[in-house]
Amino acid sequence: MNALDSLLHGFGTALTPLNLLWAALGVLLGTAIGVLPGIGPAMAVALLLPVTYGLDPVAAFIMFAGIYYGAMFGGSTTSILLNTPGESAAVVAAMEGNPMAKAGRGAQALAAAAIGHFAGGLIGTILLVALAPAVADLAVDIGAPDYFALMVLAFIAVTSVLGSSRVRGLASLLIGLAIGLVGLDQMTGQQRLTFGFLQLADGVDVVIVAVGLFAIGEALWVAAHLRRGAAEPIPVGRPWLGREDVRRTWKAWLRGPFIGFPFGAIPAGGAEIPTFLSYVMEKRLSKHPREWGKGAIEGVAGPESAASASAAGTLVSMLTLGLPTTAVAAVMLAAFQQYGIQPGPLLFEREPDLVWGLIASLFVGMVLLLALNLPLAPLWARLLRIPRPYLYAGILFFAAVGAYAVGGEVVDLVILLVIGLVGFGMRRYGLPVLPAVIGVILGPAAEQQLRRALQISDGSVTGLVDTPFSITVYAVIALLLTWPLLGRLVRRNR
Repeated sequence: MNALDSLLHGFGTALTPLNLLWAALGVLLGTAIGVLPGIGPAMAVALLLPVTYGLDPVAAFIMFAGIYYGAMFGGSTTSILLNTPGESAAVVAAMEGNPMAKAGRGAQALAAAAIGHFAGGLIGTILLVALAPAVADLAVDIGAPDYFALMVLAFIAVTSVLGSSRVRGLASLLIGLAIGLVGLDQMTGQQRLTFGFLQLADGVDVVIVAVGLFAIGEALWVAAHLRRGAAEPIPVGRPWLGREDVRRTWKAWLRGPFIGFPFGAIPAGGAEIPTFLSYVMEKRLSKHPREWGKGAIEGVAGPESAASASAAGTLVSMLTLGLPTTAVAAVMLAAFQQYGIQPGPLLFEREPDLVWGLIASLFVGMVLLLALNLPLAPLWARLLRIPRPYLYAGILFFAAVGAYAVGGEVVDLVILLVIGLVGFGMRRYGLPVLPAVIGVILGPAAEQQLRRALQISDGSVTGLVDTPFSITVYAVIALLLTWPLLGRLVRRNR
């Protein structure tokens, strides 16, 4: 069965009345939570993960896809209206979107962002359909040394591109690796970092880590810096685009996906870099250079399209290689593990209904989101009138209920609070959260692949670099590590 036939079969799964209902509920919940200030897609997915515990796996991941894309749609709303990006990928939207809102063109900025997300997600998902099976076929031949090299690449890349310095990114990664070591050694059965507590023998659940670092850490950070009185939202009118706006944005909507998708698909690519690249490209190609910084609509359309396509790209490496390239993908990977499903090269063969139903639901979810976000943007703006103390009190309650639902033990709440305090400290000292989450997810898997590679080579370190694929990956790693130094040398010579 080729990709097109599989996709049509997936639409048969996604368009059943019940799954359609879960998709609609997912996009509604994702948008509602993503539109709140300070909450991005990663926190939205982490908070709503417990909601899917009792569902069938296909229905759960269709709902997850709706939450993921819905939160990305909603995240740009706060960035544009309040100049408060819920995540790093929404920072660029504020650069031109907020000046537009202050100039009374918030409706046009929201519409450009919504259509940009739709166009980027549509093109990105088409590329996902075309490329994911081919990547899965190639991944079947990848061995332990190759997987370990890919995970090292993810570690290096995520610490290089995030945070104010590489040292802070590395420190965050080490925190995540340390949390990932808690529990029993998978090969020897020895306890590690359990401090004698039997409750820690099974390790710390990834969901608790994600909710603690994102939701609890953010709530504590906001509480520590809370100002009296809620910020007044900028009123928005009817979201529509004039003919001139469409003429200026349609090319940006089409260019963005081809920048965002490749960066989403590579390990630790994410949406931060492609949104900035899209912004720079649109600025250079613009025929209205004087408007930039004052509300150029192309500066909203292009980056938002790139961000949405990047989200589709993250699913390629997660579904075919089992590698999460973003915090959202890391939480979704935890959801796969919750159902006893291991993403990887064989996922397309073992769970075709789940995979293609999930991919088809992305198309359905984007249509629902476009229909939802264009007319309801003023409603989301009214939600921002909720006073922040009440908002974050609700987040803490929801996070506690979700953490308790994971294992049904009070100790999980204690662990959640401790990790939340760690998340607060990371924000205090400027440590990015994503490397820690990646470390928790990939740390144990990287250790296992390293041991397998060394066992195959009888303990020889050369066994880690005995395939063309692993050598290529390590060459990319070396380039990432030496690039800043090479850049400095070039600038000195100039």
